[in-house]
Amino acid sequence: MAEKPKKTSRGVRSGDFSSEKNNGNIFADLGFKPAAAAELTVKSTLIMAIGDTIKERDLTQQEAAQLCGTDQPTLSKVLRGRMESVTLDKLAAWLNALGRTVEIRVRPYDRGAETGQLVMAP
Repeated sequence: MAEKPKKTSRGVRSGDFSSEKNNGNIFADLGFKPAAAAELTVKSTLIMAIGDTIKERDLTQQEAAQLCGTDQPTLSKVLRGRMESVTLDKLAAWLNALGRTVEIRVRPYDRGAETGQLVMAP
């Protein structure tokens, strides 16, 4: 007879969940098309940098919003992951306003590639 899954400290049995291998991009794993997944990945990376900078500079959201030229509710919404209302260039501008340098690099043309890619360099 098979052993019953054991309960964990949270009350969930360890045999209740299955897992699948991911491809390294949560947005692609959620079903977004490659271009949309890439854009969302870059946006989320920039948003995390904004949040880190606000913490590093010991700013309130109100102070950060004022530096960024936006209002606190909009900044708060973006920091909580609501990305649909903000563009990549707006996020880059916010980082600049907070004292960060954002580098954009275009790689040489690749004859073998069907399309280019949007990637975030470390």
